[in-house]
Amino acid sequence: MSTEQEPEQTTGEAEPPAAAPPKRRIWLLAVVAVLAYAVDLVTKIIVTATLEGEEPIRILGGAVYLQLVRNPYAAFGMDFGGTWILAIVAMLVVGAIIWFSRRLRSAGWAVGLGLILAGALGNLTDRIFRAPGPLHGHVVDFISAFQPNGDFFPVFNAADSAISIGAVLIVLLSLLGKDYDGTSTKTKKRADEDAEEGTA
Repeated sequence: MSTEQEPEQTTGEAEPPAAAPPKRRIWLLAVVAVLAYAVDLVTKIIVTATLEGEEPIRILGGAVYLQLVRNPYAAFGMDFGGTWILAIVAMLVVGAIIWFSRRLRSAGWAVGLGLILAGALGNLTDRIFRAPGPLHGHVVDFISAFQPNGDFFPVFNAADSAISIGAVLIVLLSLLGKDYDGTSTKTKKRADEDAEEGTA
C-alpha cells in the first residue's frame, strides 16, 4: 500500500495575482504646488519693490517686457464681474483639488493639478491681502509678451503661467488616455473587450 499522496487536481487555472495599484501622488502634487507658489510669491515681491512707477523693461530682445500692472480682473485680464467672485471661485478650485488629491496615482496628473493649485493660490493671495481690500485685492501682473502694456497679449504673472501649463498638461494626458488613477483608458477598454470575448 503506497503512503505517497497524489497532488490534488485543480479544476481551474490559478488566477494571476492582481497588480498592485500605482503609488499615491499627493506628495508630488504638494511639492509642485509649493515650489510654483513660491516662485509666484517671490517674483511678485521683487516686482512690487523694483518696478513701481518704472517704465517697462525690455528683455530677451523684446520678446518680454517687465512692468508692474495691478489687475482687478481674472487671468490675462478677463473680466468675469467682480474680484470677490473670482476670489470665491479660486477658493472652490483650491478646495476641489485638495479633496481630489487623495485619489491621485498619476505623476503627470499630480504635476498638472499641482501647477493649477499653485496658480489659484498665488492669485487668491493677492485677492485677499492686497489693496484695495480683502476679496477685492488687485493681482500683481508683470510679464508682457512681445510688446509693452499688454498691446500684443494681456499682461500676466507666474501664477497665470502655472495655471495654463497645468491645464494644458491635464488636457494632453486626457487625450492620451492617461487617467488620474494611474491607469490608461486604452488598457481598460482592451480589458473590457477581452472580458466580453471570454464570456461569449
